[in-house]
Amino acid sequence: MNIYLVGGAVRDRLLGIPVKDRDWLVVGGTEDEMLERGFVRADGVFPVFLHPDSGEEYALARRETKTGPGYKGFDVEYGPDVTLEEDLQRRDFTINALVEDEQGEVIDLVGGLEDMEQRRLRHITAAFSEDPVRLLRAARFIARLSPQGFALAHETFRLMKQMATPEELSALKPERIWQEMKQALSEPEPWRFFEVLQRCGALALILPQLAEEIGGDATHSDQPVSEPILALKRAVAAGTDPRVRFAALLYPFCQGPARTRWLKEALPVERDYLDLLAQAQGVARFYPKAAQGDAEATLDLLIRGRAQQQPERFHRLLMLFAALWPDRSVEASNWLAEAGRAMASVSPARLSGEGYQGAELGRMLRVRQMAAIAEARAALSK
Repeated sequence: MNIYLVGGAVRDRLLGIPVKDRDWLVVGGTEDEMLERGFVRADGVFPVFLHPDSGEEYALARRETKTGPGYKGFDVEYGPDVTLEEDLQRRDFTINALVEDEQGEVIDLVGGLEDMEQRRLRHITAAFSEDPVRLLRAARFIARLSPQGFALAHETFRLMKQMATPEELSALKPERIWQEMKQALSEPEPWRFFEVLQRCGALALILPQLAEEIGGDATHSDQPVSEPILALKRAVAAGTDPRVRFAALLYPFCQGPARTRWLKEALPVERDYLDLLAQAQGVARFYPKAAQGDAEATLDLLIRGRAQQQPERFHRLLMLFAALWPDRSVEASNWLAEAGRAMASVSPARLSGEGYQGAELGRMLRVRQMAAIAEARAALSK
C-alpha cells in the first residue's frame, strides 16, 4: 500500500501559495485495511476515510466510467488493483493531478509540471467534458490562479465551449452552481469566474439575467466593461468579504422585488447574502446626500441602516456603497463615522428625564440627533 499527497496541496506548495488542506491518495489498499488502521469512513458512496489523528481525508484510488448525464452519471470502481495512473487520469486538470510520495518526491504522470511552468490550466483527457461541474471549476480556478499568471489552455477552452449546451448544463443542480459561485467570490479575482463562463457561453444558460447585464465585455476585450464587473472589481479592492462582492455584482441591476425574485428562484443563496442586497436597496437613496453631509439624509441612513445596533453589518453596507460609488467613499466613510458618534451622544434617557414621552419623545430625539449631526458637520467644515 502506497500513500501519496495529492492535488491542491502539491500544486499550491509548488506555486508558493499557503497550503490550507491536504488530501491523500491510497494506492494498493482496501477498505478493511483502512478500518483496521483506525480510519473512519467519511463518505457513503466514495471510498474516502478520515485519519484517526489529523482528520485529513484519505481516498482509495478509483476509476470512473461515464454511465449517464451530469456529474452524478458515473460508475465508480475502487480496490487494490486500481493504479496510480488510472486514478490521476480521472481528475480534472493536470496541475491538480500532481502527487508527492512519502519521500517528498513529486510524481507527474500527466504533464502537470510543464503546465505549471507555462502557467496553463489544461484538462487531462477528453473525459473532462463528461462532468459539467468541471466547467464551473475551470472558471473558479482561473479566478484563483490568474494573479499567478495562469490562463486556460486553448484546447480546454474549446472543450468548454462544446460543453456549454442546454442538454449538459441542465444536469447542474442550483446548489452546486451556487457552491462554485460562492467559492469563486472569495478568490483573488472573482470577476474572472463570470468572464470565463460568459466567454464559453455557459453563463447565458445558468444565469441568463446576469449574462445579459454583463453583455459583451467578457467576450471581446475592446468592449467597455459592464457596471456589475466594475463594481465587483472595486469591492475586491475594498476587502475580502464575499457578501459585499456578491451584492456589488448584483446591485446595479437587482432593483426591487421583481428584479431580485429571479435570483432567489435560480440559486439557494444564503440569507445573509440576500439581506445585504436588500438592505442596500432600502437605504441607498439616502447615501448621496448623506455623503455630502446633509444632516437629515445622514440620520436616516444611520437609523435605517441600524448603524448603532448592527455596526458590523453597517460597515459591510458602507463597503458596498464604496464599491458602487467610489468617488464618494473615503469622505463618506469618515463623515458617517463622525456622524454616528454625534447621533449616539443624544440620549433618549436624558430626553425622558426632561419630561418627553411617547411620540413627543421620538420627535424630539430626531430633532436633537439631527442638530448634533449638523453641528458635527459644521465643525468638520471649519
